[in-house]
Amino acid sequence: MDNAFHYAFKIKDIDSTRKFYVEVLGCQEGRSTEHWIDFDFFGHQLSGHVSNNIPELDYCGKVDGVSVPVPHFGCILSYEQFQKVQQRLEQHDIRFVVKPHVRYEGKPGEQLTMFVLDLSGNPLEFKAFKNADEVFAS
Repeated sequence: MDNAFHYAFKIKDIDSTRKFYVEVLGCQEGRSTEHWIDFDFFGHQLSGHVSNNIPELDYCGKVDGVSVPVPHFGCILSYEQFQKVQQRLEQHDIRFVVKPHVRYEGKPGEQLTMFVLDLSGNPLEFKAFKNADEVFAS
């Protein structure tokens, strides 16, 4: 687990969070209490903490002409992983905030991208780059 990140975020409850990250996305559950829950999020550690104060979304991000919610988090996947995650989301009737599409088509950094909300309303983005060497291309 080289250079894995850890991200702690607010959730409305443990049960719906477990359902989304384990049943929908297929993440492995780690430790949990009645107040927080950890997941293996594609090799990274997510920690959801129960809160009654989840902020409103702000679609202030403009990326390649599309408004995206900020803040958001997510993961860069392979094309195969991206397609599997997309299928899992569709099988569980999760609504796309930004439908799967190609961003920066024909340009450096070309990528598949999609946005969804977890069951606490947290926005997640999943990406898959056409060329992995272009993640930071300008």
